[in-house]
Amino acid sequence: MKKLFLFIAIWFCTAHLFAQTNYSPETLQKIREVEQNIVGNTIINDNPPSTIAARMAKYNVKGMSIAVIHNYKIEWAKGYGWADEAEKRPVTTETLFEPGSISKSLNAVGILKLAQDKKVDLYTDINTYLTSWQFPYDSLSKGKKITLAQILSHNAGLSTHGFPGHNINGAIPTVFEVLDGKKPAVTPAVRSMFEPDLKFEYSGGGTTISQVLLTDVTKQKYDTWMYENVLKPIGMVNSTYAQPPAKEKQPMCASGYYRDGAPVLNKFRVYPEQAAAGLWMTPTDLCHYIIDMQLAYQGKPSKVLSPEMVQLHLTPYNNGPTAMGTFIDDLNGAKYFQHSAGNDGFCGSFFASLEDGNGLVVFVNSEDWQILSEITSSVAKAYNWKNFYQEPQRRKTGQVIDISPRMLKAYEGIYLFDDKWAAIGKKDNDYYFYTDGMPVKMYYTTPSSFFNEEFRAVKTFIKDKKGNITGYSRTVEGKAFPNATKITNLDTLHLEQSIFGEIGWYLMEFKNYKAALAYFKRGAQLYPDDLNMLMNMAHVYLFNKDYKNAIAIYKAHQKDTIRPGYIWEDLMKDDLIFFKEHRFDTKQLDKVFAELKIEKPKGY
Repeated sequence: MKKLFLFIAIWFCTAHLFAQTNYSPETLQKIREVEQNIVGNTIINDNPPSTIAARMAKYNVKGMSIAVIHNYKIEWAKGYGWADEAEKRPVTTETLFEPGSISKSLNAVGILKLAQDKKVDLYTDINTYLTSWQFPYDSLSKGKKITLAQILSHNAGLSTHGFPGHNINGAIPTVFEVLDGKKPAVTPAVRSMFEPDLKFEYSGGGTTISQVLLTDVTKQKYDTWMYENVLKPIGMVNSTYAQPPAKEKQPMCASGYYRDGAPVLNKFRVYPEQAAAGLWMTPTDLCHYIIDMQLAYQGKPSKVLSPEMVQLHLTPYNNGPTAMGTFIDDLNGAKYFQHSAGNDGFCGSFFASLEDGNGLVVFVNSEDWQILSEITSSVAKAYNWKNFYQEPQRRKTGQVIDISPRMLKAYEGIYLFDDKWAAIGKKDNDYYFYTDGMPVKMYYTTPSSFFNEEFRAVKTFIKDKKGNITGYSRTVEGKAFPNATKITNLDTLHLEQSIFGEIGWYLMEFKNYKAALAYFKRGAQLYPDDLNMLMNMAHVYLFNKDYKNAIAIYKAHQKDTIRPGYIWEDLMKDDLIFFKEHRFDTKQLDKVFAELKIEKPKGY
């Protein structure tokens, strides 16, 4: 019933917008073609394609905004669903989203403009320009200096992939506290992982250094300089890097929602890492940037950058996956520039051709990425993007069979493949296949083979001579990929620390506390100095109503240092924020805070 209401509400909002839009009959036909031809990786039973409204309901997406570029012009733009569900405030084409890392593309334009104006050299040591803060080189950089060119292309060898946001009413770190990993920052210091120019390593931390550098060079606030010198000239007049947005803009901001539909506390998070994640924008605004770059790539003047700088922004650096500020895809000779993005409660992406004036921007106030690729595929098919659209696989469910609970129970477990992991587990009295953060339905065609709508591979379970499940094979349209191996013996299991954490958290969220505890215990055996692992053990005990064992761990490590300037109590506070934001029952954790006399984080 809840999903039906959401479907009807979304239909009402989209129909209302459709009636207000004045497009040509040809464009209206294209809009209908996009909206009514949404498919995943698999079409089941020759079923007709889905619709945008139905897909939003399927993925629990509250609101979405789309803008489509054709022949170097914005052909149409449209909003769907709710900018704020509780307020019944619909998404319009003017609704601002905070999708995250697309911020890096516009930040790169700003840095390239500084280089164009001879304010910086892209190939000079960054410390030449940093005055308010200096990068502390160490032996990991092997005596090599880091440059802006390396930072913009993620080749600087720097740490910190991305950043969590901060409660607008809580403690918000300065950008310098973020770079040095000091409270109230929740990420480690941004430092060298290895020498620069060795290989690609995505680093929001590096982008944050470029933010500080820009303010040091220009002597202006980051959001002010970026608006006056990049956003406004390029046509992004509604967008802002201000964190948080000015109060008069906030009624235009979408509210964020987690994957399970829970609203982000106080509607959105604050990111002092403005260059890496802090740009509020509309799809239409971002299209102005895309079109400017597309035309400049064809030799016409950019509103901001010189031809030389445009080439750096749209040409792979050292033949890698990135240019200075964008990712470059070569699809059998058809070239596209793109960037995806995700913040707490938001995600989005843009794709744009370099040669024929096509493009798309799509933002959602949700964390479910699957709908982004489905919308992109529908637009690419409708507008015949060169070498882009992939036909989905087709499967017949006439052959789908029911599997006994006993057999499903035998398949339950964790599987390893391609340096990744997947799981088969039970939630809400049904079994799901889980990977990449998504629990998805399994369709069995034989007692041992299944497929998913969302993933292209057919999986077939493998048994040993005793009939025990040891893994599953993977085939995509007849092509075999390496088998996935089922974890059957934790006592001999060796995994990276982060993988133990991911698996344990998955099991904990699925309320499989016994298995979660086993993984965290094994992780703690292999990595005894990993205090995060011990903290996770304590959490599992607590959620499993074993207060005695939980409080013993919390108390034993209460004053331990996790990293310089960040102690066990700080991690407890950060985890309390996560649990409260994601609607966990925190009564027992509140009791722990009271017993240990730990002050709760501001705003919680």
